[in-house]
Amino acid sequence: MQLGDALPSIRHPIPAAAGRSWVERLSQSECPALTTRRKRREELTGASHDPIVWVEAQGANVVDSDGNRYVDFTSGFGVAFVGHRHPEVVRAVKRQSDRLLHALGDLHPSDVKITLLEKLCTLAPWPQARAMLSLNGSDAVTAALKTAVMATGKTGVVAFAGSYHGLNYGPLAVSGFAKRFREPFEAQLQPDVHFAAWPSADLGVEAALETLPRDWSRIGAVILEPIQGRAGVRFSPPGFLEALRQACNTNGVLLIVDEIFTGVGRCGAWWRSVDEGVIPDLICAGKALGGGLPVSACIGREEVMRAWGNPDREAIHTGTFYGDPLGSAAALASIELIERDGLAQRAVDRGKLFAAMLRAEQLASVTEVRQAGMMLGLQLEGRLRALGVSRALLERGYLVLPAGAEADVIQLAPPITVNDEQLQGFVASLRAALGGS
Repeated sequence: MQLGDALPSIRHPIPAAAGRSWVERLSQSECPALTTRRKRREELTGASHDPIVWVEAQGANVVDSDGNRYVDFTSGFGVAFVGHRHPEVVRAVKRQSDRLLHALGDLHPSDVKITLLEKLCTLAPWPQARAMLSLNGSDAVTAALKTAVMATGKTGVVAFAGSYHGLNYGPLAVSGFAKRFREPFEAQLQPDVHFAAWPSADLGVEAALETLPRDWSRIGAVILEPIQGRAGVRFSPPGFLEALRQACNTNGVLLIVDEIFTGVGRCGAWWRSVDEGVIPDLICAGKALGGGLPVSACIGREEVMRAWGNPDREAIHTGTFYGDPLGSAAALASIELIERDGLAQRAVDRGKLFAAMLRAEQLASVTEVRQAGMMLGLQLEGRLRALGVSRALLERGYLVLPAGAEADVIQLAPPITVNDEQLQGFVASLRAALGGS
């Protein structure tokens, strides 16, 4: 079976000699914060958390520096929705590289950047839209937060406990997941952020809404993820997003929806929030958008984005590589694939099948399977359980991510190219990793 469609093949220890050499080199050159995280996980689980070093990927498969082959159920943090190194994305990038690698940004843009902006506006849920391109999710959120200030004149933001919008200064200030991310930089962060509660099994929609601010006079925006990914694939219950939209309307506040993980087909629609019946004012997109290259966007209603159009100002939000030709070409190819091949609907169908397979196993250690398209969360019994289970799955050739404040959720976001045999192999390996329960 060719690379992309193959089952795992683990022939060497993880990591073996080549991998250990790379990891040692990494420890001598990488920011030590990441090395420290691995050591902390080893202390918590009693197992190695040394990384594998990727050298090749195709479709749903990844190959490490020791020659081991894996099935990637993370899509590289959700990026490879259309599959790693999709041939059409690769061809688009190669064609673009043959004629133009870089342009002059906001002064003299490339044709492919303009084409991508036009395409993104057609995917927006408003009759008229404008977009701003950038490189990663944090950039897109930063653009949205700035847009809200420009449009409303107000700097206050309502965000949510458990939210994760990125670690640049603007997004970090509104990220409620793991206070330890914010604490070292607290003095430099935007202070006017109100963290409201996210509904849960213990806190209903009405109770969560009671934690919204009483005084909205300083608030310019509400920002949320339709599904909180890093917090453990936590869904918004029915009625919650609609109530937030109404609160924004009542108080003259903009609704920013961070669709960086949930959007662009991953959850079965272009935009999860719109699929839920809620039209935001600003949408942040990324990850799957670039088909493997770093591309993100802030897309907004034209009347909101018009706030940037003061002729007395310079271009006060831009970047050297925003809308670069290679990323723009990759994004256009990715969008064309998703539209032409009906990949959003395929995510609906494949996601339902995968969730049914997981539930049919009736694993006692899995207390809930949460699913929207090809974004799933497996709730496990026991704090920190996901750390050990994710490593056990890696040893069996399946890449997954632990999630949740208590590291008690396995987050799954495989490429849409994952086949039935790979899904079945994962389910069998999950049972083994959980000790058969």
